[in-house]
Amino acid sequence: MAISVGSKAPDFDLPGVDGETYSLGSFADADAVVVIFSCNHCPYVVANEDRMVQIQADYADRGVRLVAICSNDAAKYPADSFDAMKARAQEKGFNFPYLRDETQEVARAWGASVTPEVFLLGPEGTVVYHGRIDDNAMAPTAVGRHDLREALDELLAGEDISVPRTEPVGCTIKWK
Repeated sequence: MAISVGSKAPDFDLPGVDGETYSLGSFADADAVVVIFSCNHCPYVVANEDRMVQIQADYADRGVRLVAICSNDAAKYPADSFDAMKARAQEKGFNFPYLRDETQEVARAWGASVTPEVFLLGPEGTVVYHGRIDDNAMAPTAVGRHDLREALDELLAGEDISVPRTEPVGCTIKWK
């Protein structure tokens, strides 16, 4: 079961494809942190990668930091190995940290179950939105509701999140 809206997000200490190690404290200066459980091989993630890059670009000047975490079993899914993650981040021009959760402890602590799965944290590290990026996981031109963007806009305006929970759509996390 995923951590609930209103809960404090569990911390992590994970290596990034950029050679740095990240924790929630790495984003302490952010007004909002978007944590997305992700991977390389899931077609839902692939369909959302450009949206993730664009969200970070659009909201960076507003104090938002996006971070993606891959928790998939790389032994069974080599496309999600740390080396493959490095290549994918470079190929797609990720403008956000892409972290490896080798032990899967972070995914378990957060209760993440699919990729992509979004957790939006407010400045206190509390989950204010959990769910999907938008209402069309596969076709960016057919999106009717931009759930994450709407939650970000409300959070940054100091408003309550009108839709704090949506159902994430994607591939299951590949557990060991």
